[in-house]
Amino acid sequence: MLLTRLATRPRRMARMTYTTLHATPSAATYQHLRVASGLSPKSAEAAARGLPNTLFGVQLLHGDEVVGMGRVVGDGGTAFQVVDIAVLPAHQGRGLGKRIMQEIATWLRDHVPASGYVSLLADVPADALYAQFGFVPTAPRTVGMAWKRQ
Repeated sequence: MLLTRLATRPRRMARMTYTTLHATPSAATYQHLRVASGLSPKSAEAAARGLPNTLFGVQLLHGDEVVGMGRVVGDGGTAFQVVDIAVLPAHQGRGLGKRIMQEIATWLRDHVPASGYVSLLADVPADALYAQFGFVPTAPRTVGMAWKRQ
C-alpha cells in the first residue's frame, strides 16, 4: 500500500540550471534552434551572412547545450530590431524566454540612443512576453509588413 501511495504522488520536476552567454550563436546552433523551436528555417548562406551583423546576442546553455537564444540587429544608432527569440521545446515553460528578454532589455537600455527606434515582430501569444518589457503594439498607426523573395 505504501508503494502505491508513493507512486501516485505528483513528481516534482528536477531543477535545471542555465548559464547565460553574451555571444552570437554559431550558424549551426542558430539554424537548429530556429527550426526546433518552431521558427522558420534559415539557409546556411543566410545564417553565415546575417549572424556577423548581430549587435547583441544572448544564449542560454544547459550544461554544454545551447537551449535558447535571442539577438538584436540593426544599424547601431537609429534602428534596432529584436529577433530570433527561441527556446527548445524541452526547456519551454521555465521562464527562459523572459530571461533572454531581460538580457536584451538591459543591453537596449545601455546602448540605444534616445532617438533610436527599437522594434520587433511578435507572434501571438509571445506578444504578452514582450509587453512585460515595454513593447507595445504600433497598429493602427503603423503595421508590420514583409517582403519575401519570389
